[in-house]
Amino acid sequence: MTDNPLEAVEALVAADTHGGASLTLFALMKTLSSDNGQYLFLLNKLRDLSPEQRELAYALMERSTQADHPDAAWRATVERIESLIRNG
Repeated sequence: MTDNPLEAVEALVAADTHGGASLTLFALMKTLSSDNGQYLFLLNKLRDLSPEQRELAYALMERSTQADHPDAAWRATVERIESLIRNG
Protein backbone atom coordinates (compact mmCIF):
# COMPACT_ATOMS: atom_id res chain seq x y z
CA MET A 1 0.00 0.00 0.00
CA THR A 2 1.18 3.50 -0.80
CA ASP A 3 2.07 6.14 1.79
CA ASN A 4 -0.46 8.46 0.13
CA PRO A 5 -3.92 7.74 1.56
CA LEU A 6 -5.65 9.31 -1.44
CA GLU A 7 -3.85 6.99 -3.85
CA ALA A 8 -4.47 4.02 -1.56
CA VAL A 9 -8.23 4.64 -1.35
CA GLU A 10 -8.47 5.16 -5.09
CA ALA A 11 -6.62 1.87 -5.73
CA LEU A 12 -8.84 0.03 -3.25
CA VAL A 13 -11.98 1.38 -4.93
CA ALA A 14 -10.67 0.60 -8.41
CA ALA A 15 -10.08 -3.01 -7.33
CA ASP A 16 -13.60 -3.43 -5.91
CA THR A 17 -15.88 -0.53 -6.83
CA HIS A 18 -18.91 -1.77 -4.93
CA GLY A 19 -17.19 -3.49 -2.01
CA GLY A 20 -18.07 -2.57 1.54
CA ALA A 21 -14.65 -1.11 2.35
CA SER A 22 -14.61 0.91 -0.88
CA LEU A 23 -17.98 2.44 -0.18
CA THR A 24 -17.23 3.06 3.50
CA LEU A 25 -13.94 4.83 2.79
CA PHE A 26 -15.55 6.84 0.00
CA ALA A 27 -18.35 7.87 2.36
CA LEU A 28 -15.72 8.97 4.86
CA MET A 29 -13.95 11.03 2.18
CA LYS A 30 -17.21 12.69 1.16
CA THR A 31 -17.98 13.41 4.81
CA LEU A 32 -14.54 14.91 5.39
CA SER A 33 -15.06 17.07 2.28
CA SER A 34 -18.10 18.79 3.75
CA ASP A 35 -18.08 21.66 6.23
CA ASN A 36 -20.81 19.88 8.20
CA GLY A 37 -19.52 16.42 7.43
CA GLN A 38 -19.06 15.38 11.02
CA TYR A 39 -22.79 14.74 11.09
CA LEU A 40 -22.84 12.50 8.02
CA PHE A 41 -20.62 9.54 8.94
CA LEU A 42 -21.25 7.08 11.76
CA LEU A 43 -17.92 6.15 13.29
CA ASN A 44 -19.19 2.67 14.11
CA LYS A 45 -18.88 1.96 10.36
CA LEU A 46 -15.13 1.76 11.00
CA ARG A 47 -15.81 -1.62 12.62
CA ASP A 48 -16.65 -2.97 9.18
CA LEU A 49 -13.11 -2.29 7.98
CA SER A 50 -10.05 -4.47 8.39
CA PRO A 51 -7.25 -3.12 10.61
CA GLU A 52 -5.31 -2.03 7.50
CA GLN A 53 -8.36 -0.27 6.08
CA ARG A 54 -8.98 1.47 9.42
CA GLU A 55 -5.39 2.76 9.31
CA LEU A 56 -6.21 4.19 5.90
CA ALA A 57 -9.35 5.81 7.33
CA TYR A 58 -7.29 7.34 10.14
CA ALA A 59 -4.78 8.66 7.58
CA LEU A 60 -7.63 10.30 5.68
CA MET A 61 -8.88 11.90 8.90
CA GLU A 62 -5.40 13.16 9.69
CA ARG A 63 -4.98 14.54 6.19
CA SER A 64 -8.29 16.36 6.52
CA THR A 65 -6.90 18.45 9.39
CA GLN A 66 -4.58 20.35 7.04
CA ALA A 67 -5.33 24.04 6.77
CA ASP A 68 -5.98 23.90 3.01
CA HIS A 69 -8.39 20.95 3.21
CA PRO A 70 -9.97 19.94 0.92
CA ASP A 71 -7.15 20.70 -1.50
CA ALA A 72 -7.10 20.11 -5.25
CA ALA A 73 -5.65 16.61 -4.90
CA TRP A 74 -8.40 15.60 -2.46
CA ARG A 75 -11.17 17.00 -4.67
CA ALA A 76 -9.72 15.35 -7.80
CA THR A 77 -9.47 11.99 -6.01
CA VAL A 78 -13.08 12.23 -4.82
CA GLU A 79 -14.18 12.98 -8.40
CA ARG A 80 -12.24 10.00 -9.80
CA ILE A 81 -13.62 7.68 -7.13
CA GLU A 82 -17.16 8.90 -7.78
CA SER A 83 -16.65 8.07 -11.44
CA LEU A 84 -15.25 4.62 -10.63
CA ILE A 85 -18.23 3.81 -8.41
CA ARG A 86 -20.75 5.21 -10.86
CA ASN A 87 -19.26 3.35 -13.82
CA GLY A 88 -17.99 0.26 -11.99
